[in-house]
Amino acid sequence: MYKISKQFAFSASHILEGLSQDHPCSRLHGHNYVVTVHLKSEQLNAVGFVKDYRELDSIKQYIDRELDHRHLNDIFPFNPTAENMAKYLYDLFKKEISEVYAVEVSETPKTTAIYEADSK
Repeated sequence: MYKISKQFAFSASHILEGLSQDHPCSRLHGHNYVVTVHLKSEQLNAVGFVKDYRELDSIKQYIDRELDHRHLNDIFPFNPTAENMAKYLYDLFKKEISEVYAVEVSETPKTTAIYEADSK
């Protein structure tokens, strides 16, 4: 199995609902997010790629247009946790790029949420 990944960055704010009032994430705050999209394939294309990284430009365009410098509570129809965003972005990107098998969303260099499709 061949695997590749590419990272995309954006900055945004959010408020996480359902937390106690003294929890810092219950207040308006922001992150410099990193989204990592993982692709895999059993076969390489004629050039020797899983996918040409340039074919992932639509992901960058979506992130720049829809998420960068936005308030995520206004964008998503769910509580904008990293876990929820990873699943949402997986579902969105998988429709266009069949090789996508996982999406990671990092809010800080030390924290990452991953949504990965079942490997059944």
